[in-house]
Amino acid sequence: MSSSKWLQCIAVRSGARQFCAVAVANLVAAFGVAGSAHARQVIDCPLRDLPYSIDSPLIDILLKPEARAAVDREMPALLPKLPPMFTATTPPSFAAIVTLRILASFGHLSDEALGPVNRALAALTVTAADRAARCSRYDVEHADIVVPPGQPRLLVFEKITGFRDSPSVEAAHTALRAMADRNGWALVTTDKGGAITLAILKKFDAVIWNNVSGDALTLTQRHALQTYIERGGGFVGLHGSGGDFVYYWDWYVDTLIGARFLGHPMAPQFQDAQVLIEDDKSAVARDLAPGWTMKDEWYSFKTNPRAAGAHVIAKLDEASYSPIGIGGQDLHMGDHPIAWTKCIGSGRSFYSAIGHRPESYSEPHYVRLLEQAIPWAAGAGTTRCRAGQEVAQVSPQ
Repeated sequence: MSSSKWLQCIAVRSGARQFCAVAVANLVAAFGVAGSAHARQVIDCPLRDLPYSIDSPLIDILLKPEARAAVDREMPALLPKLPPMFTATTPPSFAAIVTLRILASFGHLSDEALGPVNRALAALTVTAADRAARCSRYDVEHADIVVPPGQPRLLVFEKITGFRDSPSVEAAHTALRAMADRNGWALVTTDKGGAITLAILKKFDAVIWNNVSGDALTLTQRHALQTYIERGGGFVGLHGSGGDFVYYWDWYVDTLIGARFLGHPMAPQFQDAQVLIEDDKSAVARDLAPGWTMKDEWYSFKTNPRAAGAHVIAKLDEASYSPIGIGGQDLHMGDHPIAWTKCIGSGRSFYSAIGHRPESYSEPHYVRLLEQAIPWAAGAGTTRCRAGQEVAQVSPQ
């Protein structure tokens, strides 16, 4: 995260004309390439046909010169003040996980103040070229997946269209590979949404979302993942896989993950905190009680995952660090889960909000937690999920 100084620059000044013809020309050129490349294949991507608004992904507004012009006209101080990571139109980009409404909220602007720009955006026509540009960050490429010997069989998914923190992604990748080598797991990695089909998913016992940020799946791919999970598949989400400001797939964030990201500390961003094991009888937390202290970027959530049926494995002692976010945002949760399991139909989900710093993936306690959670998610644990409930695994007679 960048500092909060840029957030203080957001303002609305009606009638101002701060528009850069060179920037528009560059956007038109880039847009034209994207449009021509994908005009023949506008796939079933989410939000493809929706009108422009203050709730559109910022990247889609930046890709349409008329939409960007409307924002520059109504909110001339906004876009020029954003850091480059917020305005990149080639994924991965932070622009894929923020909206004008979210940016304005950091500057404490009301919905009423956003009215003029929202009306200007809504008046724009969604063209075939716009649909192609919106869908260009998704893929339907055929994935040639060969599963090596080993058990359980795990698919590591690394398609990231939003914020890609390369050090954490690469550290997690290396750690997962080392775990597989130690335990005899079969591990396959892909960065293609085209791999998320029922035919391919059925080859695996669980899929692992490695710090996946941004909307990554088409509507068909979403359906395949949801069906796979509900029918008994496993899911593991690492850190950034539950850390976006905005989601366009409610089932993923509200059901599969179980809580929506609120923010993380910025004073400082990385702090030592005490991780407390809540359920020391769970095989996922075996030999980890009472907990440990480590430094990381600590997520807070808008709601408690317990309300979504989560079985909390570990939580944070909020007295051990300072849960203050950007601009002084209060991130206290009181009861603060940080890693949990969930049953979705017959499927198993494990999510851990730990894991921004690369060093986290070599911290012995956290490595052990993951090394025990992944087999559980893959169906090799002492419990299973049935009709949304966790029950004891029955051994074959």
